[in-house]
Amino acid sequence: MTSKSAPQTSPRPQAAAQGTPLQLTLSVVGELLITLGLILLLFVAWQLWWTNLAANRIQGDTVQGLIQEFNPTTPDSAKTAEIPAYDPANPTLTLSPSYGQAYGVVYIPRLGADYTRPLAEGVGSDVLDTLGLGHYPESQALGAYGNFALAGHRQTNGAVLDHIDQLQTGDNIYIRTAEGYYTYRVYQSQIVLPSQVEVIAPNPDQLEAPVEEATRRLLTLTSCHPRYGSTERYIVHAEFVSWQPNQAGPPSEIASVAGS
Repeated sequence: MTSKSAPQTSPRPQAAAQGTPLQLTLSVVGELLITLGLILLLFVAWQLWWTNLAANRIQGDTVQGLIQEFNPTTPDSAKTAEIPAYDPANPTLTLSPSYGQAYGVVYIPRLGADYTRPLAEGVGSDVLDTLGLGHYPESQALGAYGNFALAGHRQTNGAVLDHIDQLQTGDNIYIRTAEGYYTYRVYQSQIVLPSQVEVIAPNPDQLEAPVEEATRRLLTLTSCHPRYGSTERYIVHAEFVSWQPNQAGPPSEIASVAGS
């Protein structure tokens, strides 16, 4: 009697190899790149969203505080305040305060009907990152002959000059301080290199002329260009038009947002 042999079982395939060293390296590098990409996305979100949110809150509170400071103590006193004699063509100067101090409110209707931003002294990151528009200390005082030059961020920390490129010839820029309302009118825009600091000279058209020879009262806005870069600077020049004390009330174009 012939015995049947036990059925032969096929040998099980060996477990798949874990991968070559090169494959393992590529896998680790890929995961690291994905993680790095997520970190960069979070950083961009923080720069473009959170810093704007935080700065807008600080700047809004600062503007409201300044308006209350500039306005008469009570509504009744606002109605009965005597308007002093003044010459719209010869403004009272607003002297620059100490570094980092907010001392004015900037209104630019072209950038929004409710556009209001604080004006502070200095252009360091500690000023621009929180208070918005900063005055170059080496430029002239508000209302003076020469060049009252300001700087502001374009995309972060409130993005105060995000749409500076939308300003057009003939647009008005208003600044209110404890002295009153100053009106400047845009006459030129240009794109320059960061090294071209002559744009904030007392007279950008005559660079060699000292401030004592300045014959125009200018306002210059400076910000980064292009919109998401900083390889250039976007410049807007405006010239003084008129001034009026706070007791005379705000210019009609900003009456609805000037808070008086």
